[in-house]
Parts: sequence; structure tokens; C-alpha cells
Amino acid sequence: MAWWLMKSEPEVYGIQHLEAEGTTLWDGIRNYQARNFMRSMAPGDQAFFYHSNAKPPGIVGLMEVLETGITDPSQFDPASKYHDPASKPEAPRWDCARLRYGRTFAAMLSLDQLREQFSAEELPVVRRGNRLSILPVSDDSAARLLKLLADPA
Repeated sequence: MAWWLMKSEPEVYGIQHLEAEGTTLWDGIRNYQARNFMRSMAPGDQAFFYHSNAKPPGIVGLMEVLETGITDPSQFDPASKYHDPASKPEAPRWDCARLRYGRTFAAMLSLDQLREQFSAEELPVVRRGNRLSILPVSDDSAARLLKLLADPA
């Protein structure tokens, strides 16, 4: 099992949306490195749900990867803001994954708190200017995060 950190803006799709729906397609990824990280996922992997572009940003929940290698349907939809006219059904560029709600943590672990606890090598999300929406998390960092999220004081 691998660990990931996946970002979403809470006003667009937050942990509360995932909790209400139970599962979701994590679509709309339009960065090749983030897409390649998603292609590395496997069913059973765990992902920290990170609210980005929020005040403050931070980790708010946990989700499980259910299915990978799904062709992202939004790339073919001209009405979607994620439409990619260069992507063709016979040769799609973009994938998505199906994720299941795991839990919402009692307290957010903010980006400032993460920066106090982790170096950029340990947890890439703390690197200034990092814009990737999907990042790998090492087993050691995941264990530390879970401990901090269980006792945020």
C-alpha cells in the first residue's frame, strides 16, 4: 500500500462533498507529473485529503483509492472547464481515479503546522511554490502525519 496527498479547493470539492457522496472520480488533473503520480496509484492506497487555496490550507481527511486507470471523461466534454480539445477518445491524455471517503479528522493539520514538523524532502507539500495537486507520501511521513492528526495538540 502506498500513501498520497491529494489537493482540492474546499469550495470546488471539499472533504464534506466526498463524505456526502461516499465515492468520487478524481478528475480534472491537467498536469503530467500529477497525472503520472495518479497512474502509479493502486486500489487500497490511502490518500490524505488536503484543502488547498483555503485559509488556512491543510490536511483535513483521509480517502482510499478504489480504482485507477479510468479515462477522465471531462477531457472530451466541451462544456467542461477541463476539456482538452487535443485529447481524442482513441488516444486519451488524461486519467482519473475513483476514491472512497475514509474519514474527516477532528482538526485540520495546517500547512504552517506541516512546515514546523516536516522538511520539503520528507513531505513535498511544504516546499514553497509547490503546485502539484497529487504528491507521494512516504510510509514514515504518513505514520507521523497520522500520529499528529490523532493528537493535534
